[in-house]
Amino acid sequence: MEKSPGKSWLRSPLAVVCAVLCVLWLSFSVAEAESAAGDVLQREDVDCRFNANGRTNAEEGKPVVWENTFIPDGDVFRPLIADPKQPQIFGIMQSTKALETKTTSTIGSIAFGENFGLWTRRKQGTCDGIQVGLLTGVFSQFNLFDNTELVNTDFVIGIPFSWRTDFFSGRVRLYHQSSHLGDEFLLERPGFTRVDYRFEEVEGIFSLNTPNGWGRFYFGGGYLVHRQPSNLDRLRAQWGIELRGPEYPAPWSSSGTLKMVPVLAADFKAFEELQWVVNTNVLAGVEWFRAGATRRLRVLLNYYYGYNPYGQFFSQKVETVGLGLYLAF
Repeated sequence: MEKSPGKSWLRSPLAVVCAVLCVLWLSFSVAEAESAAGDVLQREDVDCRFNANGRTNAEEGKPVVWENTFIPDGDVFRPLIADPKQPQIFGIMQSTKALETKTTSTIGSIAFGENFGLWTRRKQGTCDGIQVGLLTGVFSQFNLFDNTELVNTDFVIGIPFSWRTDFFSGRVRLYHQSSHLGDEFLLERPGFTRVDYRFEEVEGIFSLNTPNGWGRFYFGGGYLVHRQPSNLDRLRAQWGIELRGPEYPAPWSSSGTLKMVPVLAADFKAFEELQWVVNTNVLAGVEWFRAGATRRLRVLLNYYYGYNPYGQFFSQKVETVGLGLYLAF
């Protein structure tokens, strides 16, 4: 099939996604103009995804009260923002270099996903407790300037169990992933060898959170309980670090309720299947949020070096540099 020379990358699904993200960003900015004082009074929950130690609302000297909540906000385990496969919402434009062939392409990488809480039991006014939820995620890559083709999509679904006590937290999850190549990608490459790549993995991650929430260190790994191809090695190791700077009022926020925080995070993974080569993903940028709200917006520079984290290309070594927009609700 011949490529259509007049086809613009603006017609790709990524352009639609970018338009949606822009609308969401505008709504975020408009909402900032509202008075945050009323929001803070109406909202009693602690956002445990970003709260430092879960005790800001706890009353000293009072008896401990445990609360059961169905469909809770957030999670007692803070999401791993630098993990490329963390269920979250982002759109990234990145220059991707295949290290073996020395070829470079511009890739649009998008994700839609979330860890949705089903039930939690926590100490009243804190983040100490346990939670069970449902995770879903879709991770897609588009070749922006070469036929605007969909390259690959990974689908992820699973059940996470998380807990937190004082400055320690953890997450164990069982999840399924399946990977699929785009139709246009296959049509343009009739000789391409497709891999039937899917698996179920049990993963455990443990985190040490510093006082006042300025940093964290986490480590853990995974074990493939079922995999296709069936000869894949089963073990995976993972560790990382996140650093958050002090909060500053956004310069364009007249009321001072819109805050900004510098963010730096790095995630490292090593797979038995890939001879324990360390895959590195580093993010740095700024996060914005409004006092009393749960929504967060991040603009982050991204650098990745290692084996491709996405599905069908897991054995391809790449180096990428990009800029991304990340949303949290």
